Amino acid sequence: MKKTPIMYGLGLFILLAVTGGILSTVVENYFILVLVLIVQFIILFLVVLHFLDRYTTPVQKAIHTVDQLLNGNFRARVHHPASGLVNELHMNINKLARNLSELSFQEQIQSEQLLTVVDNTVSGLVLVDEKGYIHLVNRKFLSMFGGTAEDYRGFLYYEVLESEVIHETVQNTFLYEQNVKNSFVRQNETDKTYMEVVGAPIFNERKMVKGAVLVFYDITELKKLERMRKDFVANVSHELKTPITSINGFSETLLDGAMNDPEVLEEFLQIIFKESKRLQLLIQDLLTLSMLEKDDFIPVKNNIDIDQLVMDIEPMIERKAAQKNITYTKNIQAGLLLEGNSAQIRQLFINLLDNAVSYTPEQGDVTLSVSEENDDVIIRVADNGIGISKSQLERVFERFYRVDKARSRNTGGTGLGLAIVKHIVEVHKGQINIDSEEQKGTTVTVRFPKRTVYDVQN
Repeated sequence: MKKTPIMYGLGLFILLAVTGGILSTVVENYFILVLVLIVQFIILFLVVLHFLDRYTTPVQKAIHTVDQLLNGNFRARVHHPASGLVNELHMNINKLARNLSELSFQEQIQSEQLLTVVDNTVSGLVLVDEKGYIHLVNRKFLSMFGGTAEDYRGFLYYEVLESEVIHETVQNTFLYEQNVKNSFVRQNETDKTYMEVVGAPIFNERKMVKGAVLVFYDITELKKLERMRKDFVANVSHELKTPITSINGFSETLLDGAMNDPEVLEEFLQIIFKESKRLQLLIQDLLTLSMLEKDDFIPVKNNIDIDQLVMDIEPMIERKAAQKNITYTKNIQAGLLLEGNSAQIRQLFINLLDNAVSYTPEQGDVTLSVSEENDDVIIRVADNGIGISKSQLERVFERFYRVDKARSRNTGGTGLGLAIVKHIVEVHKGQINIDSEEQKGTTVTVRFPKRTVYDVQN
């Protein structure tokens, strides 16, 4: 059968119709699929957002806060809302942060307290690490050695500390791993400073040396006291030896037959008596000093009539002054009363006047004046004798110190007079001052409160 164009057209039409229906169905199904995918994507996106907001972001916030804590920022906190285990994690992190902050605050307070103690200690302190670098110096050390903390911190100890004794102390501390003590002298422009250094090793938890602490003490005053003690023992020995040797020698001579000569016997007995008297005075002065130097010593008080006291001691002073043709004058304010120990105040007057007469040349002048100023009694003893140099003024109150050794020994003094005077003034809460110029004279001024309050020391 022959196919005509109409048949071809009809077949094409039918084909297009069928194809169009199929395409329409496919397009419709594709559109639905796309919609479904879009909806699923949106749902998935919302689920992911919810998951991120509920779990991932809180965990990231927690991690960030922990990082801040690790970096030392103990004020960091987690503020992101959460629930369940994550919320519990946040709460524990915040609690940990608060505890760390409190610990840091306490540590800072303790550190400041420790630095305050270190800075205000009476000893110089230096902290050296195991490599020899200085990490810490305190205020006392700087006052001893000068400079600022920046001049020492971060430097090797042998670069900034010049003393070889200090270097040896550090080295031996690390070598022997035990405390090491040494002493050295620092020479200033005017005087010497005696120092003691103690090195103490610092151990870690494994008993290994991690550094050392150097402690510096200023022992200048101790050295002075030690020198005074040695001088005192030497002087006492000498002062005791001289009269004892004389007594022993002259007694032995008398026993060997000299006693049969009346003139020699009398002369030697006079010498023995004089030396025994000197020995008695020395022992008496030593006992007086020992009593006055007791920390708990409180003198027995009574009202002292100054006029009567001066009248009682005048005969011995006038007799000694007359032997040297010294003019002795007095100017006593009438009716003065002083509250104190009468025996000690009497000894003070005797010692001051006896010194003035002893160190004043013949035909010199000695003046005693006593007056009242406000609530104080002022005692002045002035002379125009040999005087005292400025360098000696600081030492005149030392025991056995003599301004003119040759002359003072001839006067028979013990060398303890002014030392006793100074202690009498101190126990009566008074003050003493000496003004003097060589070859022109000396004025001693003592100021006593009329009424004294004593502090009982337990």
